[in-house]
Amino acid sequence: MSNNKYFFSTEPLKALVLMALMFNSLSLTAQELSLEKAIELAHQSDPWIKGSYQKEQANIAQSIAAGQLPDPVISLGLANMPLDSLNFNQEPMTQLMAGVSQVFPRGQTLELQRQKLEDISRQHPFMRQDRYAKVKLTVTQLWLDLYESQESIRLIENDRSLFEYLVEVTEVSYSSAFGRSRQQDLVRAQLELTRIEDRLTVLDKKRSETQEKLAEWLYDTGAHWQEMGVSQILPEIELKSIHEAINNQVQYEAPDFTDHPMIRSLDQQIMASETNIVLTKQKYKPQFGINASYGFRDDAPGGQDRSDLFSVGISFDLPIFTEKRQDKEVEAAVSSKEALKTDKTLALRAMNARFNEASERLSWLEKRQKLYSDRLLKEMNDQAEASLNAYTNDDGDFAEVVRARIAELNANIDYLNINVDRLKTIAALNYFSSSSEYMTSINGKQHD
Repeated sequence: MSNNKYFFSTEPLKALVLMALMFNSLSLTAQELSLEKAIELAHQSDPWIKGSYQKEQANIAQSIAAGQLPDPVISLGLANMPLDSLNFNQEPMTQLMAGVSQVFPRGQTLELQRQKLEDISRQHPFMRQDRYAKVKLTVTQLWLDLYESQESIRLIENDRSLFEYLVEVTEVSYSSAFGRSRQQDLVRAQLELTRIEDRLTVLDKKRSETQEKLAEWLYDTGAHWQEMGVSQILPEIELKSIHEAINNQVQYEAPDFTDHPMIRSLDQQIMASETNIVLTKQKYKPQFGINASYGFRDDAPGGQDRSDLFSVGISFDLPIFTEKRQDKEVEAAVSSKEALKTDKTLALRAMNARFNEASERLSWLEKRQKLYSDRLLKEMNDQAEASLNAYTNDDGDFAEVVRARIAELNANIDYLNINVDRLKTIAALNYFSSSSEYMTSINGKQHD
């Protein structure tokens, strides 16, 4: 009997159902897109990174090829053939010729060409590091935008049920003979409910647009997160360039922008332009060439032996008219270098200005965050509760209840926006603080 009871027991079935529900819950949670996962997927699926590696390999291969001598030139010919008889041994100067010639580029041209392309190739790791940081910043901001829309919708949905309840209560009170609600109360409740529906529509459109923008960076990753959305937990992003100063005032120390990957990339371009100047100056030097040839002659018609011939020579050009060619080419190379130095100066100025702007914005947002968390949200909630209690006890106005609830909802959404904007600003500051520590990854391999 005990075995039969156990056989028909529902406990194993309940356990299976519970396990299935837990598995299903875990599966759904796993499909939510966390910020860390979004950044990881974006880095893995970024085709720009792969293209950068290919360009770097192309520059390296070109640098090896550019450092080699030009191919020697082989020449074959028939010289001094008499046309009257076309007899090879009739004339003593008739000969079969084979020759080879080799050109030697000017000065250190080969070494400098190789060095220039190597300098260009060295900028790609820094460009990838900058791309790595920019993708992280872009994806972080898009993820936070999507989180903001998603949580704003959740907050409004929570309050919509309250306004639907107020509409129902107002309708009942208005239709009751003993009710104290007025027609304008009913109209006001319905109007606010309609406005909430409109806000939800606008936010849903914004969420869809942001989701599509984020999906562009996660293209072809195999992640199915659109239905579940992003994680409902707002992550904390650590600020890298912060220290406590005297008087407990938070100060933001500007990083050394000269070590930023974008600036390092410009440094490599400037280095390549310096090499290019030296390379261009090689054109003032002559270009040498040597040639050698062997001439085969047949024996004379009488049988006398004719000696074969060997020739050797050297050639070089004379760059003596340099005013409108070499001088101008050097001038152009110097101007190109100075233009790159100007680009670097402008980039440093822009980064410094944007960093200072973001630092000021973060300080302002943190002041607002503290004000909301310490006082404003509590005061808004107390006001809403007080107005509702007064109205319930026939000592308040319905319009005041609605206004207080809307003000509380708006305050909660504003607080959400402040928290999101704060994290977006921290992410921007961290981009400016990025340096050569950043690593890029392709096919699971780490590269400097």
